[in-house]
Amino acid sequence: MAKSNVERENNTVTFEFSVTPEEFEKALERSYKKNVKKINLPGFRRGKAPRFLIEKTYGKEIFYEDAVNFVLPDAYDKAVEENGIYPVAQPEIDIKDDSIDPTKDIVFTAKVVVKPEFELDGYKGVKAEKAEYPVTDQDVDDEIEKIRERNSRLVPADDRPIQADDIANIDFDGSVDGVPFEGGKGENFDLTIGSGQFIPGFEDQLLGKSTGDEVDVNVTFPEEYHAEDLAGKDALFKVKINSVKFKELPEADDDFAMDVSEFDTLDEYKADIREKLTKQNEDRAKNETEQNVVDAVCEKAEIDIPEEMINSQIDNMVRDMDMQMRYQGLDLQSYMKYTGQTMDMIRAQYKPEAEKRVKRTLVLEKVAELEKVEATEDDINGEYENISKENGMKVEDIKKYIPESDITERIKARKAIALLVENADFE
Repeated sequence: MAKSNVERENNTVTFEFSVTPEEFEKALERSYKKNVKKINLPGFRRGKAPRFLIEKTYGKEIFYEDAVNFVLPDAYDKAVEENGIYPVAQPEIDIKDDSIDPTKDIVFTAKVVVKPEFELDGYKGVKAEKAEYPVTDQDVDDEIEKIRERNSRLVPADDRPIQADDIANIDFDGSVDGVPFEGGKGENFDLTIGSGQFIPGFEDQLLGKSTGDEVDVNVTFPEEYHAEDLAGKDALFKVKINSVKFKELPEADDDFAMDVSEFDTLDEYKADIREKLTKQNEDRAKNETEQNVVDAVCEKAEIDIPEEMINSQIDNMVRDMDMQMRYQGLDLQSYMKYTGQTMDMIRAQYKPEAEKRVKRTLVLEKVAELEKVEATEDDINGEYENISKENGMKVEDIKKYIPESDITERIKARKAIALLVENADFE
C-alpha cells in the first residue's frame, strides 16, 4: 500500500489508499473458499468446482464484492495510521474510477470526519479557584446523628397525642367536591409528621390527634400541582389513625461507640470519623480543583468540534443512563413512556454536557501532546492492577474489556491534569 496526499477541509479529510494485486489475489481466494459451496456448476459436486471455471462461467467479478470487504478494513486502518489521521466517524469509501483490474493496484478514496485541529496557548498559569473543605466539629456531630438515626428503633406511642416527627400509620380516602380522585386512597400508610410527604397542611392537621381517631383533613392542592385536574382545588381526606410510633435514638456515648464500631470510646470513634471525613473532603477538593483548572483552560480554547464527536458522546451517555435504569428495575423505553419524553428530548438535554466532555478530552490530549506526556509500561501495568483490585477480576480478564490504548489515554489525561494544576495560579 502506498501513501497518498491527504486533503483536509475543516474537520473532513479526503485521501487515497491502495491494495496491491498480490493482496487482492489473497482476498479473491478467500472469497472463492467462502462462496464455492453456494455455486452450482454442471459436472461438479457442490463446493468442488475450481475457481477458474466459476470465473469463466459467471465472470471474474463474482468474487469481487467479498474480496473487497475482506481487504478493505486492514488497508484503511494502515492508511489512517501511516498518514496520521484520527477519524471520529465511519468513513465514506469508494473505489476510484468505479472499476477493478486485479492485475493493477486497486485505488480507494476515503472521506472521513477527524478530530479538529486547534491552537492552545496560555494553558500554564491559568487563574482558577482552589477548593477547600475543612472538617468541622459540626460535620463530625452530623455524621454521628446519621449513625444514630440508622440505629434507631421504633417505639409505640399510642398512649399520647401525635407530635412532630412521629410516624402515624393511617388509612385515607380523598375526594374533591365529593368525587374520589386517582391516587387519593391508601391503607396502612406510614406518614412521618413534618416530612412534607403529603399536600401542605395535611400533616399539621394530625398533630394532637391519637390512635383510633378519625379526622377530616381539609387541604388545597397547589396551583402548580403535577395533576392539572387537581391543581388549586380544595380536597377533603377522611383519615383514620391506626397507630403511632416514634424513633428512639441511642445515646451518643461510649456504649454506642462500642455497639456500632470497633472503638471503645466515643472520642476514639469521633476521631476515626474525622479522619475519614478529612480524606473524603480532600478527595472532593482535589477533584473540584482539577475541574476548575481544566475548565479555565477549556475557556481559552476555541475548538470547532464535529457534531459526530458530540453525538458519539451523547450515545455513550444514553447507554449509561439505560444501564443505570436497568439496575433499578426500569429501562429507557419505560422511562420515556412514564415521563412523556422522547429520545430527541433526552439527547437535547445531554448535548451541552456532551460538548463540554468532548472539549475537555480534546484539550487534555493537546496538553499531553504539547508537553510530550507519555504512559510508561509501569504506568499501564499499574493501572490494570488497580482496576483489577477495584473490580475483583484478574488482570487478564480486564485486558479483554479495556484495550491498552484506552488505559494509555486515561493515564496521559491524568498526567496532563496534574501538570495543569501544578502550574495553575490559584486565586
